[in-house]
Amino acid sequence: MRILFLSQYFPPEPGAPAARVSELATAWARAGEQVTVLTAMPNHPSGVVPAGYRGRRVVRESREGVDVVRTWIYAAPNSGRVRRSLAYASFAASAVVSGLWHTPQPDVVIATSPQLLCACAGRLAALLRRAPFIFEVRDLWPESIVAVGALPARHPVVRALTVVEESLYRSARAIVVVTDSFRERLVGRGFSADKIHVVKNGVDLGRFAPAPRDTPLRRELGWQDMFVVGYVGTHGMAHALDTVLDAAKRLGQRPDVRFLLVGDGAERSRLEQRVSTERIENVRLLGSVARDRISEVYATLDAALVTLRRSELFTSVLPSKIFEIAAMARPILLSVDGEARALVEASGGGVFVPPEDVGAMVDALVHWIEEPAVGIRMGLAGRSYVAAHFDRESLARAYLEILRRSVSVA
Repeated sequence: MRILFLSQYFPPEPGAPAARVSELATAWARAGEQVTVLTAMPNHPSGVVPAGYRGRRVVRESREGVDVVRTWIYAAPNSGRVRRSLAYASFAASAVVSGLWHTPQPDVVIATSPQLLCACAGRLAALLRRAPFIFEVRDLWPESIVAVGALPARHPVVRALTVVEESLYRSARAIVVVTDSFRERLVGRGFSADKIHVVKNGVDLGRFAPAPRDTPLRRELGWQDMFVVGYVGTHGMAHALDTVLDAAKRLGQRPDVRFLLVGDGAERSRLEQRVSTERIENVRLLGSVARDRISEVYATLDAALVTLRRSELFTSVLPSKIFEIAAMARPILLSVDGEARALVEASGGGVFVPPEDVGAMVDALVHWIEEPAVGIRMGLAGRSYVAAHFDRESLARAYLEILRRSVSVA
């Protein structure tokens, strides 16, 4: 089967969207399928295109058996609404106008969202190539825009995006979502349950495996004897990282605790300013690191944070970092209610504290600091659970069956 997968993000870019597309595509290629990924020139999250790609309209390369076609993008850092919107629109346009014509005729076209313009490009590519369209939904746009307070629900942009979103749902041969809750929401909105399939995020168990905490990063930071609490991921409006800084301040009198924030995003500069202005000396913001160093970062940690703002919408999400942390056998301090909480509690791999509850976060961390064996046991339980249920290879096989059925439908 010839699979065309549209995604704005792809390695060497870091982050969950790039990792999911890369790992699925690689697994399908190993299974003997012909896989092409149509993506942008790498630039996320800095907005800087590497020299080897700069000034080029299309670049074609191969990664682990996957044919990768990269097309021009208006590169913008992961901050600023207008510039990011231009980046989204530019990739969608260049993917169809330019990149599509460097890809082979597909049997099926997948496009992943967010963002919705990428999905629109996928829908148009499917029409032009007369192939079934599969809409992969990793986040419920525009609901998530409203949830983080970026725009009100009745804003004209939100209304327009809702029209686009619903059109994409109706036109898709199949819809692939990443949580059971997403499926329930879409069925509740009247979309056919028969064409909505759940393929949750998972983890490459070879790349993310238990490792000693005495890492080069820990030595570089000079934190060999410290209890290190870490957050890895986007520093955005949705992620409630002020709660983490507030917790760090409350633990500021403990000389044995340090907080590490790794990643980038729209809120990073403001968070750095808070750390500086308020002299939160037990916090270090490291910025983005290469994807192949993420496992070292997780190994450095004694406890890993997964946080989101308090919102009803976020009870339906399942952050992909949960699986990577668990695979590394690190305990998870989860501040996301709903489906994510149910999974972590079922795994025994961590504890839940209410979103944006600084006191509960501090209490949970103090328990692990003073009883380190508790966190170690939880980490091992989490590893066993994801190995049994969320191996990316197994999930890729299930996804491939959905694609085959979609292609076989007349």
